[in-house]
Amino acid sequence: MITITTTEALAEFCNRAAARPYVTVDTEFLRERTYYSKLCLIQLAISGTGEEDAVLVDPLVEGLSLEPLYALFRDKAVVKVFHAARQDIEIFCIDGGVIPAPLFDTQVAAMVCGFGDQVGYETLVRKIAKSSVDKSSRFTDWSRRPLTDAQKSYALADVTHLRVIYEFLAKELERSGRTEWVEEELAVLGDPETYRVAPRDAWRRVKTRTQSGRFMAILRELAAFRETYAQSRNVPRNRVYKDDALIELASTKPTSESDLARSRLLLREARRGEIADGILAAVRAGLETDPADFPELDTSRDKLQVNPALADLLRVLLKAKAETAGVAQKLIASSADLDMIAAGGREVQALSGWRRKVFGRDALRMCEGRVGLKAQGNDVVVFEL
Repeated sequence: MITITTTEALAEFCNRAAARPYVTVDTEFLRERTYYSKLCLIQLAISGTGEEDAVLVDPLVEGLSLEPLYALFRDKAVVKVFHAARQDIEIFCIDGGVIPAPLFDTQVAAMVCGFGDQVGYETLVRKIAKSSVDKSSRFTDWSRRPLTDAQKSYALADVTHLRVIYEFLAKELERSGRTEWVEEELAVLGDPETYRVAPRDAWRRVKTRTQSGRFMAILRELAAFRETYAQSRNVPRNRVYKDDALIELASTKPTSESDLARSRLLLREARRGEIADGILAAVRAGLETDPADFPELDTSRDKLQVNPALADLLRVLLKAKAETAGVAQKLIASSADLDMIAAGGREVQALSGWRRKVFGRDALRMCEGRVGLKAQGNDVVVFEL
């Protein structure tokens, strides 16, 4: 097993990879104690069976630059293959300012090819590579050195099996004419905005039943302060204060440290010092917010007049269409999407792009009373009315 620890060795491997059609990529990282992921290991593999065709890169080695890898990520002639790529790409986007392109995500491709919803890597290894994954090193602290041979073997397996999986899925997509479907799905992963969290929008992540304007204005300020503090200190947002404490603060509207001391949910270290000052300033800002500037809540779904019978028919139609097409149901439409369609909503992803061909067109025809469903043996088929 080869572990790359110098920029020169990384550049040599990336130069060889640049002559191949694809490179498989995986990472190991830690995020339990930080806001941003700490990159601990990178696994890379190119087509071939030699030991030099699958390597580990140790980004924790002092003096190692990842720029040769980033240059490879920018090379449009080489496909970068990941499984469940979002977290990996987020690391490279934040640490290196680069998003690998062109990109291929085997989890998305497998869903398009009928392997089920959010299919796991182990399942694809078993079904496509006809092998198994050693789980013994799954909970490794990847920041500790030296790594054992067992840990290295476990890490390398994430990219060596991926070569077989990618080649199988790429051929299947080409055979079925669905390559563009996957490219459409991966567009969001190629957008840098996917990986940016604007503190001013952090309130949208907090689930609360209370939606009064003043409460939401305070909640917005508290969430923005927490996000800014967590990003600047590189600590998890829950280490500043958790969502339940945030909601409590928005409700009780503390104006002094003595008020904070009476909180049931606030962490002790947040009741004084910088965090306490930030909380009190956020509450003041929320209390002083002009009603015209209160957060705008999306209440469109709350006002939906869903036809329950039609929604149930759409669910049956979705199941039938997904089985016929061999595509995961959740990839085509969510339950909320079906309710939106049944209520007359048309700004739904399931009604555009490749989804429209598979499901959306007949869903609209059903809403218009132009088609129906009938049982035919073990199948459900669409018929004209």
